[in-house]
Amino acid sequence: MITYNEETRIFHLKSVDTSYVLKVTEQGHLEHLYWGRAIQGVNLGKLHQHYVRPSFTPSTDLDHLEYSLDTLQQELPAYGDSDFRSPAYQFQLPNGSTVTNFLYESHEIVAGKPQLDGLPAVYAEEDAEAETLLITLRDELTNAAIVLSYSVFRDYAAITRSVQYRNEGTDVLTLNRALSMSVDMPGYDYEMLHLSGSWARERYVHRRKLEPGMQSIESRRGASSHAQNPFLALISEGATEQHGDVYGINLVYSGNFVAGVEVDPYLHARLFIGINPFDFSWKLEAGEVFQAPEVVLVHSYEGIGGMSRRYHDLYRNRLTRGQFRNKVRPILVNNWEATYFDFNEEKITSIAQAGKELGIELFVLDDGWFGKRNDDTTSLGDWFVDRNKLPNGLEALVDKVREQGMQFGLWFEPEMISPDSELYRQHPDWCLHVEGRRRTQARQQLILDLSREDVQQYIISTISDVLSSAPITYVKWDMNRNMTEIGSALLPADRQRETAHRYMLGLYHVLEKITTSFPHILFESCSGGGGRFDAGMLYYMPQTWTSDNSDAISRLKIQYGTSIVYPISSMGAHVSAVPNHQVNRMTSLLTRGYVALSGNFGYELDLSKFTEEEKELVRYQIELYKEIRHIVQFGDFYRLRSPFEGNDTAWMFVSKDKTEAFVVYVKVLQEPNAAIGRFRLQGLDPNKTYRVFDSPDSGVYSGDHLMYAGLTIPPFYGDFQSCAYRLKVEE
Repeated sequence: MITYNEETRIFHLKSVDTSYVLKVTEQGHLEHLYWGRAIQGVNLGKLHQHYVRPSFTPSTDLDHLEYSLDTLQQELPAYGDSDFRSPAYQFQLPNGSTVTNFLYESHEIVAGKPQLDGLPAVYAEEDAEAETLLITLRDELTNAAIVLSYSVFRDYAAITRSVQYRNEGTDVLTLNRALSMSVDMPGYDYEMLHLSGSWARERYVHRRKLEPGMQSIESRRGASSHAQNPFLALISEGATEQHGDVYGINLVYSGNFVAGVEVDPYLHARLFIGINPFDFSWKLEAGEVFQAPEVVLVHSYEGIGGMSRRYHDLYRNRLTRGQFRNKVRPILVNNWEATYFDFNEEKITSIAQAGKELGIELFVLDDGWFGKRNDDTTSLGDWFVDRNKLPNGLEALVDKVREQGMQFGLWFEPEMISPDSELYRQHPDWCLHVEGRRRTQARQQLILDLSREDVQQYIISTISDVLSSAPITYVKWDMNRNMTEIGSALLPADRQRETAHRYMLGLYHVLEKITTSFPHILFESCSGGGGRFDAGMLYYMPQTWTSDNSDAISRLKIQYGTSIVYPISSMGAHVSAVPNHQVNRMTSLLTRGYVALSGNFGYELDLSKFTEEEKELVRYQIELYKEIRHIVQFGDFYRLRSPFEGNDTAWMFVSKDKTEAFVVYVKVLQEPNAAIGRFRLQGLDPNKTYRVFDSPDSGVYSGDHLMYAGLTIPPFYGDFQSCAYRLKVEE
């Protein structure tokens, strides 16, 4: 999978369908040669870009004046030594300067994929399924080293990259910039695709043509954020779901990040991603190492959809962990929109009983069960049961729910602290804060300082005590605000700008301890919905609450955008009440069901208020999901029509063996006297014969008919209408 030619000093990394080629130049720099569709590797030296010597371009080699770092396609560039473009890293030396000269020293190719210290990452279960290239660069003056790591996989079309910044000298160094990846692409004839939005409007798809200069996305919120996602792709102009070259990069990290593309004066595109250098620095004492997060690189020559399915396969099987990785997820009901904070044991039991009668498998008790939590102004941090609401305690309530034949789940927000709480009164210095400055609140809460070991241990201990107190099988882990006044009472002045990253390391430590201590619990992450929907969190928790906006029509765009990178098995999707509590929209129970069926399915409303007719439809939805969830959660996903491009949306799931499929079509707004249309399916076996169920087009069709001729869109009456199709191979 990884080869090295000693004569040409060229490395060829080859995974499924993908080649990545780099070389060591005569001067000792790492030159990027190729990233794209797999090539055999004959005469790779011809991939080298001939040097030119434009005016105003300095040279670092007086014997070869045409050699300049400002025009060299590089793997990990620096600033200050003839390259004027955006750098991947920056060390500050004791004399205040930031000029370094890291050159190739050695390399090693090892079997398997080493773990990253303290950080989530894609993994290999056995050494035979991956290889890793480790390249060491060294700065002679400081004796600092940089170790670049590249891993390729036998069974997955992806390459991972990460960087270690090592101080192996005697002086103290400071990292002011420590990105995880930079790569120089030939030309700039690409479009940039990214996922942006806000609370209740996460991960909308945006694409724009590259222009000379800098174009970037970032988060400075202390989390990957609702506003931007740590993902970026370069796509060939005009690329579609099925056709065109796509180059995706996704950071396995949940904190501040930056990702972007700089098109230089010579019209080459520098693609980069990593921890945001804004308000960041890291002090490296002699002998210390800084590990940057991992980046997952995916190339597809089969369009955006091909890239997505490559990410989905890798993340389902080699990012998420534990017994729920390959296990179908339960159908749940969450009481939040049914009761908010106003509930008691009797009300919760009645919702659980109604859920059991409909076939639901899991009841989740949301916010309000602890401390004196009657609204969102108090008690975060006080993780003990409110006996006014639950006089018999949590264990008695769990027992009553389990008597209904249902599992029990619980909501937490462990990273937060309310100023009105016993914990805050005991430990006012435990929150993120800057001495003498206002402590800005959001949602009437502050953030615990997870850079502190005592705070980490408190969370581990108190949450573990609750989880040990009753047979709980599901946890929703929420985080409902972003960081302000980012400072720690325990860090010295010269390390205060490390706080945000140290927080993430502390969070990852807490998650590792709790999730591995309770392997039988299905953990779902949440941050006001999708404010921390990233690969870093998926390493610890196999699914995420996709958005606090549960409106089915809003979810068309939210779930479509999320699926660009993240697998369907990672998305929580629920049927909620109408009028919808976020946008006040009235949508049919049928359409709400079909949209929610296209994720980890559940309900978030008062089940006891259903009419008999609605109960029958809900029973049908639940029975249907139990039959198809193995396809939805673990099959191949195809986006057929985009909600960003028209008045309808369609998508489908296909089993890995192509014997089953599930298709959903949604028409948003009704049009008078509209033309009858058709839509084409994808991913089927053209040589198989399929029976189509549950639709006006029920019947037997060949796979090529369904993909090339398609199905007729049925007539609809009214807005927000939908239909679904089940397909099975006809024996």
